[in-house]
Amino acid sequence: MGPKKKKKSSGKKKVSKAEQLRLQKEEEERRLKEEEEAQFQAQQEEAARLEKERIEQEQLEKLEAKDQERRESELAELHLLEQKFLSAQQWKTDYRACGKWEHYLSCDGSPDPTVLQEINTFMSLWRDDQNEDVQLVMEKGEQVLNLIEKLQFLILDTPPSEITEKETVQYQESILELQNLLHQKYNGATEHLLKTANMYEDSETGNMQAVIKDKNVTFCIWANLKKKVRLKNHMFCDAQHGFDLPKSLAMSSVAVRILHTYYDHLSPLWLQCQSVPRLEVLDSKELTQHSKDNVEEPEEEEKKAKEEPSVPTEEEMCSDGRKVVKEISQKGVLQCCRYSRPSHSSAVSFKENSNSIADINETEEEIEKKSEILDILSQVQHPLTQEEMNEKEEAITDENIVDLQQFVPVGGVYHIDALQLPPQVKQINDWSMVEVLNVGLQAYPYPPEEAEDATYPPIQITLRLSDNVMYFEDPVIARWDPAGQQWRTDGISNITYERQAKSITFEMRAFYTVALLQDAHLNMPYQAWELQPTGTDEALLIVTTVFATIQIQIKAPLAEVRAYQQMALVASAFAFAWSKWNLEAGQEQVVFKVSEHLKADSVKDWSLYMFNGQKAQNLKITESSEAFSEELEEDSEFHSTLYHMLKDFASKEAIDKVETANFLFIDVVYQLLLATRVLTYS
Repeated sequence: MGPKKKKKSSGKKKVSKAEQLRLQKEEEERRLKEEEEAQFQAQQEEAARLEKERIEQEQLEKLEAKDQERRESELAELHLLEQKFLSAQQWKTDYRACGKWEHYLSCDGSPDPTVLQEINTFMSLWRDDQNEDVQLVMEKGEQVLNLIEKLQFLILDTPPSEITEKETVQYQESILELQNLLHQKYNGATEHLLKTANMYEDSETGNMQAVIKDKNVTFCIWANLKKKVRLKNHMFCDAQHGFDLPKSLAMSSVAVRILHTYYDHLSPLWLQCQSVPRLEVLDSKELTQHSKDNVEEPEEEEKKAKEEPSVPTEEEMCSDGRKVVKEISQKGVLQCCRYSRPSHSSAVSFKENSNSIADINETEEEIEKKSEILDILSQVQHPLTQEEMNEKEEAITDENIVDLQQFVPVGGVYHIDALQLPPQVKQINDWSMVEVLNVGLQAYPYPPEEAEDATYPPIQITLRLSDNVMYFEDPVIARWDPAGQQWRTDGISNITYERQAKSITFEMRAFYTVALLQDAHLNMPYQAWELQPTGTDEALLIVTTVFATIQIQIKAPLAEVRAYQQMALVASAFAFAWSKWNLEAGQEQVVFKVSEHLKADSVKDWSLYMFNGQKAQNLKITESSEAFSEELEEDSEFHSTLYHMLKDFASKEAIDKVETANFLFIDVVYQLLLATRVLTYS
């Protein structure tokens, strides 16, 4: 009998059902244990979190309570500092009074523009003066522009409590009359030049050409004495302005004037048209009235081109009589100025944007009752209400009309005219004879009025742009439409802008008054800003924009206005700068960097602060943190004012410097911050 065969192994030991149940039970027990441990861990973490929040809340409540306890005393202490705003306001009032007295004592023959009788006598005497020598007119014109500037400054700078509505209307009316008279005299001087065109005859061409200029205006005048087709173009070498005339004009008794005024008396007219109702003094009759001596334009809309009544350049009048500063934000180029300790003979003054600086230290309940601060915002943000803005947007349907809320003329205004050449002096033996025509300066009609349907060649114009003006983008060329009181872009074509040569060439279908415009918000939003003290009552404001970095050496929400006020109060010893977290903080509060800064060197150690107008706090985050957090810096507290918040960490030297800062320095810093609004536009 042979050996028994072994059974083949299945390779796996068969697990019994009992064993399977045991393993499942162990697995279930392990899973339940892990869940219990995880649940316990979660409970522990939740308890720790709640305990941490409880402790933090207790600490927060203690800090809030502590802040409330000392709030009254801190506000009282801040109020003492804020008296410097009132001191600055009083100084300006005294300076204005002193200015009138000094003018009275000077006896220099110039009128007081605020005295109606004096300014009317001045204008009447100049209007009757028959001396139309261009140099004398330009000298007198500078005096007129100074008078206009004084009146504009008074309207701009005088608080509402110190100027009556009647005075404002009177000053505005005087400004308009002075501007109109000045333009009439420019026309008279032009006519005088053309009557003696032979004196300015060019040796090469035989035609008359003259360039006469000062700091306010440039006269470029060409007279077609020889009437030769080949002499239809000309370049004024001293000004680098030029033109190329159609053949028909080259054979005519025509003169061309390019009158460049470095100021703009036209643009505010459009802004006034958007404000309803207008000032009573600016009715339709006064807006279109003009002297018989002015130029008559060929086309219907151009017949009133010289009927250019003028309003202030530096501010616009709103429907409720408020003035709005526009120079800085519109041009995208901030003007540099240096602050020094002023005397009565050299004042630095900015527009007061609130009716009373004393309202700065109002309590929360008082703020609800009054709206002075909110009035500040409305003046800074918009010359028109939102309803008026909506109506204005609906009214602008013609794409050729320039919206001066979006674009602004930069570099002055160019009055380009074709003029009828008056009879010239003829020399007969020893006699000089000239035909006298008492018609004043007359426009040469081009294109002719009787040929409206015919096509006439355009006029080519080349303008050399001013060296003191910066265009960050190709400028938009617009012509003034006196009938609609607006700038328009139609009628101008084939524009070539030479950035390096700073010149622009274009064609016009008629002779127009033109201006070069730039986007008003070109440099917004600001990319960064920094305010730092550089010495006793000196500070440097640096604004980095899209195209340029502007350094100004000094002389929105409620939180924003209060922040500017309190930043100004401590700007003599603390540097401030932009923070990227300002965008994350919401509309009710602002975030910025602060550092004590007592020496004129670069700032290295910044701390972040948040302020909502009622409470200041030092934040734990830095600029390099991953996310925004309102968590407080360790060992820091809440304070009712930014001044007391900084006082916790400041040196005695810094606080002494703050307390002894000159009130005019503080006021200038506040006005600059309010004008640039770095906390909003960055």
